[in-house]
Amino acid sequence: MKTDATVHVIDDDRDVRESLSFLLETAGLAVRAFESASAFLDVLPRGEKGCIVTDVRMPGISGTQLLAELKARGVGMPVIVITGHGDVPLAVEAMKLGAFDFIEKPFDDATIVTAVESALREEERREENEAGKADVVARLSMLSQRERQVLDGLVGGLPNKTIAYDLGISPRTVEVYRANVMSKMEAASLSDLVRMAILAGEVSKRGA
Repeated sequence: MKTDATVHVIDDDRDVRESLSFLLETAGLAVRAFESASAFLDVLPRGEKGCIVTDVRMPGISGTQLLAELKARGVGMPVIVITGHGDVPLAVEAMKLGAFDFIEKPFDDATIVTAVESALREEERREENEAGKADVVARLSMLSQRERQVLDGLVGGLPNKTIAYDLGISPRTVEVYRANVMSKMEAASLSDLVRMAILAGEVSKRGA
């Protein structure tokens, strides 16, 4: 897998850290290893691409506590939690806190490599979505107040006549505003426009 992302391995067991690092490096991935969650948080890079592989049970800050701290700091890197036998409740808690996946010990090499590659692909998709959302929000800012009102109606599934009635304008005028909205938003179709509104959070925000 070709990527410029870094896999951050966190485990208080030196042997585990070294074996995981070697395995992931052999798979062509860049790796940084840490003996504790606090050591990782001390040098936590801002905006760095990658994912985290962490043991759930560690002295000091546990894997679940790390997840909570990452969430509080707004860090969105996918986290894979490694759990021991009998730690399923902790694994479930980790998933509720936003963990991307959990893997039970003992695991084979292919399982951890596949999980990490999946997490990195998820990270790439997340970044693409964030970039796409910023682009859509920028286009939304170019709409006039009336165009936003027409957009709300379109996203709400209302026909032109209903939008016209609600806004006190003619259906023909709605068609003009609709064309302007489609053009400014660079939407190829109504479904494309709806997807943009969902991505930007306009649907849930406006209750459409």
